Amino acid sequence: MRKHPVMAAAVTAGALAALVAAPAQAAEYSSALKVRGVQYDAPGRDSNSCSSGNTREEYLTIKNYSSSATVNLKGYIVKDAAGNRFTFTASHSLQPGDYVKLRGGRGTDSDKNNVVYRNNCNFLWNNDRDTIYLYKPSGSRADVHSYTKSGSDPDGNGYITFHK
Repeated sequence: MRKHPVMAAAVTAGALAALVAAPAQAAEYSSALKVRGVQYDAPGRDSNSCSSGNTREEYLTIKNYSSSATVNLKGYIVKDAAGNRFTFTASHSLQPGDYVKLRGGRGTDSDKNNVVYRNNCNFLWNNDRDTIYLYKPSGSRADVHSYTKSGSDPDGNGYITFHK
C-alpha cells in the first residue's frame, strides 16, 4: 500500500505548484491601465468610408486606475481576437483617474480632449462579439475583455462598461 504516500505527495506537489503559479498569473495583469468600456457597434448603418462613414463613432475607452502614477500610452497595443491591432506611437500621458477614447476614423489626437484616432476607417470591433486585449510596451498583457451582444449588452445599445 505504498501508492497512497506517493499519490499524496503528488497531490501536495500539484497543489503547491498551483499556489506558486497563481501569483505569477495575477502579476501578468497588474496594470494601472484598464479597458473602461467599448462602443463596439457605432450608431447608424455601418459604413467605413473615411469621408461619410461612422467609424469615428466606434471607440474604446482606456482609463488609468492608479491613484498616483501617470502612464504614457506610447508603445501600448490594442488588439482584437482576429489579430487586428493598433499601437500608440505617440506620447499620450494619462494622469491618475484620466481616460482616453481610442476612436476609429481619421482625426487629430488631443490630450486636452482625451482622444486618439486610429487613422484607419475600417471597423475594429465586431458587432456581435469580440475580445479586446491591451498590451504594455514590454509585451505583457495589461487587460483583456470579451463581450457578446446578447450576453454583455442587455440594453442593446452597443456600449459596454467594464470597470467602474
